[in-house]
Amino acid sequence: MSLAKSQIAIYEHRNHAPILVPEAPRDMAWAVPQYDRKQVNHAGNCLIADPNVIWIANRDQMLNIINNWRSSHIFPLRSFRRTLYSRARAVDSRAVVAQRMKRLSSIETKLQRFPEMKLTQMQDIGGCRAIVKNMDSLDQLVKLYKESRSKNPSTRHEFVNEKQYVACPKDDGYRSVHLVYRYHSDSRKHKVYNDLKVEIQLRTKLQHAWATAVETVALFTEQALKSGAGEEKWHRFFALMSSAIALREKQPLVPNTPANKVELTEALRQAAMELNVAQMMAGWSVALTRVPPRNIIDAVAYLIVLDTAAQTFNVRGFKVSELEQASEAYLEIEKRTAANPAIQGVLVSLDSVHAIRKAYPNYYVDNLAFLQALNFALK
Repeated sequence: MSLAKSQIAIYEHRNHAPILVPEAPRDMAWAVPQYDRKQVNHAGNCLIADPNVIWIANRDQMLNIINNWRSSHIFPLRSFRRTLYSRARAVDSRAVVAQRMKRLSSIETKLQRFPEMKLTQMQDIGGCRAIVKNMDSLDQLVKLYKESRSKNPSTRHEFVNEKQYVACPKDDGYRSVHLVYRYHSDSRKHKVYNDLKVEIQLRTKLQHAWATAVETVALFTEQALKSGAGEEKWHRFFALMSSAIALREKQPLVPNTPANKVELTEALRQAAMELNVAQMMAGWSVALTRVPPRNIIDAVAYLIVLDTAAQTFNVRGFKVSELEQASEAYLEIEKRTAANPAIQGVLVSLDSVHAIRKAYPNYYVDNLAFLQALNFALK
């Protein structure tokens, strides 16, 4: 299928409006913690343990404990999201606000990366995010939270910490402001949620476009880029691109990237050309829109093949009974890739695509914004 401009225009229109998280029904039965913290932490330890070292008597019970702990964050998260929506819209009438619960696979990965961390210490089981138009709006939003903390702090949710990844970006280029709070309520009905933590992420549109691009590349290159794994050339590209965005937003650059604008631009140009970023991301972004939503058809995996030279892509779905066939088809594509680097293929699960759609509802527009930012940086 060709990447027609008319298609891109249609997708831009569909994804332009801000995505808001709907309110939950008033009569919804909210999950409450059913296990003590010792049990929760033990379940977390079992999740990442070698089965030969720690015997797990009942895996279903372990997963039930973890899921209950995770689900218990939904009610507190609702409270923080409401406040975030109000404050974000006060500084930017078109701010996008979303929320998410951490996936089991992400919980497992984080516990593996930080083996000293207990599951009950994890600060981002429940999280909400605001995306505002620029740094002025972001600064105003952060200021609103700081002003709120100074008013009657003993009767409000407890502020835990702030991580300023905009003023002090991570080495990989990640930039955002993280605020962590502990839920607090004097209500007898809601005290059961006290001390559960929620993370609030605040970022600009450009910072979010960068984060969306990382997720997209990670999916299609099958690399855990957010965990520090994967090819160094992709890590270098994203660090350079983050600095280019930081330069545009008049913020500190990413460590170990050129401080001179001319040198930064040239390094970014070389990295983008080597990876064929523009063509790859344009194709991947459109291909993502071609995968049907969950529960529409029976396919559980999709083979996505992109030909950057011909500017075409193909998406083919496979049912559970066809997974062996899917692996064989993927192997054939890998053979073609070895002979022709312009052809890129990846076999992705529907769950993986759904996870991106849920975490990044405007992923198509955000990826276009990233490519536009790349073009701007290379001028």
